[in-house]
Amino acid sequence: MRRLAPVLLLFLLGGCTTVSNLAGLAAGGTTGAATGNPALGFAVGVGVAVAADELSEWIVRTRVRGEQDAISTAAGSAPLDTPQPWVIHHTIPVGDEHGQFMVTREFATPIATCREVVFLVKSGKEARPFTTTVCRDANGWRWAKAEPAVGRWGFLQRQ
Repeated sequence: MRRLAPVLLLFLLGGCTTVSNLAGLAAGGTTGAATGNPALGFAVGVGVAVAADELSEWIVRTRVRGEQDAISTAAGSAPLDTPQPWVIHHTIPVGDEHGQFMVTREFATPIATCREVVFLVKSGKEARPFTTTVCRDANGWRWAKAEPAVGRWGFLQRQ
């Protein structure tokens, strides 16, 4: 077991990107050994790795969309030029974000009423500033930036 510890530590340093590769390796190796067909094992391994990557990206997009919706909803009802707090509580309470925002301007376009927002995302003692635009639609205030909030961009959203 002591010999495996450094190898396991290296895999942990790889973070989330290593998980899909390890899942693919385990599934492919097991399938190849069980069937005696290395080509089938390779195909299963690649399929599992791709599926795990897609799941990971979906989780990240869902969490980011939740954060954007929390800021948009809060900014929609906030007074102009007044700092306000925002917070998101995810279903799985890991990486819950919080910070402050301020609506700096409201303007009307032919299709929507929009607001420019400056917001901070606090992480420990550090606060990172961002700007965005939120607009009101039939369902409330929404993030107006195309990346990464708009689902219609599909594969073009990937970084």
